[in-house]
Amino acid sequence: MILLLGGTSETGPLAAAFAAQGWPTLVSTATDVALDLPEDRLLARRNGRLNQQQMERLIQQEQIRVLVDATHPFAVEAHATALAAATAVTIPCLRWQRTACDRHGDKIIQATGHHEAAHQAISFGRPILLTTGSRNLLPYTEAAVAAGLPLFARVLSHPESEQACCEAGLGADQIIAARGPFSVEDTVRLIQRYQIGTLVTKDSGTAGGLPEKLEAARQTGCRVILISQPQQPDGCEAFVTITEIIAAVGTHLEQPCNNLKSL
Repeated sequence: MILLLGGTSETGPLAAAFAAQGWPTLVSTATDVALDLPEDRLLARRNGRLNQQQMERLIQQEQIRVLVDATHPFAVEAHATALAAATAVTIPCLRWQRTACDRHGDKIIQATGHHEAAHQAISFGRPILLTTGSRNLLPYTEAAVAAGLPLFARVLSHPESEQACCEAGLGADQIIAARGPFSVEDTVRLIQRYQIGTLVTKDSGTAGGLPEKLEAARQTGCRVILISQPQQPDGCEAFVTITEIIAAVGTHLEQPCNNLKSL
């Protein structure tokens, strides 16, 4: 069986591709977020965050042969946990890697982290729209309050996300809870409604809706603070096409299953 760690838009296509090959696959997500998974007897799903020990136990119990990490490119902790668990029980860990942004321009400013992005965002003195998710909001709320600037956050419509916004100090009128994908027009309307001058986003690639955000910012004259993808841990094979990852999974599944350590 394959353990597919997901929750992103690539999760469904990857799961469908594995099922089409006749490979039983367990899809594991941190939350119960809705996924576009095909109805297939070879696919099962679980949700709930796992630490390394819990993931090792799951691998053992479900007789996992290959772990495929298709979590968000910014899920640094999830990547590290996946690699550590796979290494501990000596199964291969393969990673789905989104291609980073190759667009640059006068209105796109690169940042390496959230504190730097928050500092850059307030420097323009305009209302700010965050499209960075519901984690790491505190640097932005603190900076915006100190600068006296309006701040809004578009986050996943999920109780966990909305609770994180409240804990970071965002009021109900600052939280835009919605579920993507978002078109260029969706974001343009949002920018115009709140008179946004600076949009902060992660370099989450095409699958994360980055091109649509950048185009919306271009059309409305918004500055963009683009947070670069974090460096991924060594020791995990990375793939950027489904064809490549299927070939790699198939190669590992052909090998004898005699390397799982008992827990």
